[in-house]
Amino acid sequence: MARCAALAVLLLGCSGAASDGERRPELAQKPRPAGDRAGDRAPDHAPAGAAVDAAPARPDDLVDVSAVIPDAVLDLRYATANNFTGAVLYPKAVCKLRRAVASRLAEAARALRAQHRRLLLWDCYRPSSIQERFWALVPDPRYVANPKVGSRHSRGAAVDVALVDAAGQPVVLPTKFDEFSEAAHRERALAGPTGAEARALATAMLAAGFLGMPTEWWHFDAPDSREYALSNEPL
Repeated sequence: MARCAALAVLLLGCSGAASDGERRPELAQKPRPAGDRAGDRAPDHAPAGAAVDAAPARPDDLVDVSAVIPDAVLDLRYATANNFTGAVLYPKAVCKLRRAVASRLAEAARALRAQHRRLLLWDCYRPSSIQERFWALVPDPRYVANPKVGSRHSRGAAVDVALVDAAGQPVVLPTKFDEFSEAAHRERALAGPTGAEARALATAMLAAGFLGMPTEWWHFDAPDSREYALSNEPL
């Protein structure tokens, strides 16, 4: 009997069994399911406060453009009374766009940065409830989208944008923002010496995949703007 006990101890020592305080052999040797390797799943013991179950980023998330393009200059007119309605319509001056649209805008910003230019943002995402206020103030489909149809701004897929120089100072632009005249039409606005900055802007935006509006040289839509739902998410 003593010889059997001694033999059992010897075999146990040769097996590599963990001592007290180490991992149990059955946990260390248990095979992982396919796809359950390091990098495929959240760690068993995440750091304190880590949101391991947070939803992944989606292309249609609304994101703050300032976080994506830190050097963009914000002049969000509808957060002030300095706009064609004469009313303050936005509760705060923040530019949001769908994540995929903001990525396109960042691509344009990089191209313009190489030309010593920065983006000047006049309008971005617009909640549907604010679009209704626009329509109540100016019920003219030439200038304001009927809320029943919806604005591409309310889809987070349109941006009103211009340029400033590398120091953030004004450059020569064809017209002021929201000048609803033929002078603001893209074909006319981009012509001649006064259209040089607008041409540079248009070149960068079109190269990033945006589509320009014929009647507003500053307005650009994402090519897939209709694929995003109208939103009333607060600014």
